[in-house]
Amino acid sequence: MESVKFIFLGIVVFCVVAEAMWSHRRKKDVYNLKDSMANLGIMIGNNLLRPLSLAWGYLIFSMLEPLQFYTLPVNIATIVLTFLISEFAYYWYHRLSHELPVLWTIHHTHHSSPWMNFTTALRLNWLGKFIGPVFFLPFVLLGLSPEVMVACLTIGLLYQFFLHTEAIGKLGLIEGKIFNTPSSHRVHHGSNERYIDKNYGAVLIIYDRLFGTYEPETEKVKYGVTTGFVSHNPFKIVFQPVWDYLNGRFKREKAVIAESLSKEPKKHFDDIAS
Repeated sequence: MESVKFIFLGIVVFCVVAEAMWSHRRKKDVYNLKDSMANLGIMIGNNLLRPLSLAWGYLIFSMLEPLQFYTLPVNIATIVLTFLISEFAYYWYHRLSHELPVLWTIHHTHHSSPWMNFTTALRLNWLGKFIGPVFFLPFVLLGLSPEVMVACLTIGLLYQFFLHTEAIGKLGLIEGKIFNTPSSHRVHHGSNERYIDKNYGAVLIIYDRLFGTYEPETEKVKYGVTTGFVSHNPFKIVFQPVWDYLNGRFKREKAVIAESLSKEPKKHFDDIAS
């Protein structure tokens, strides 16, 4: 497991360096130094919390497994079934994380960057690691293997890392059919009115097609949240929305693009020089 972790870390570093070189050569300016450092800081926080979150996940799944109504055998058919169910469950967890204010305060972290690059994929709220597993408990009760479910969700998370980029354009006939793509996920991160709350899938895009939340990339994406730029401080990025929610100050405006959102990205490489 540790070897797989280091291999993936190497892939992450390679992808970030390659994308940064592409951005520089094409003058795309998809990276901002302060924003990328904030994303790396959030990733470090998640790694520091990993032992605690793994223990929490193991605890709740081990407590629930004896209560299963039925235990499905682990074979090719049930692995495929678990994958499809995990994608279905992820779709609704992701969708509810946008539609329910209390969950949006946590998911807000991932969407608050006005830039789209591979480091944005690392921008995951620390509290989400403890809330996510609870959502998938009912599917374990129905008889699915907790280990296979966790493996499927992990594969989905790793797959999504490669969706956070502007370096890969539309993929022709593949777009909007079965699999999620970088183009579809750019839409998901858009604060354009037509893009808000679209394309929730992890590996698959079929549930977005089924439930009417698929939207193709047709106009330039404005990244970030409609309420504007938050901070480059990892602690503020993670906890500010939650704190504002607890104090009754948290807003989620769906249709209005705040002026501060359009102003902050213009600084791109000014921040690097400062």
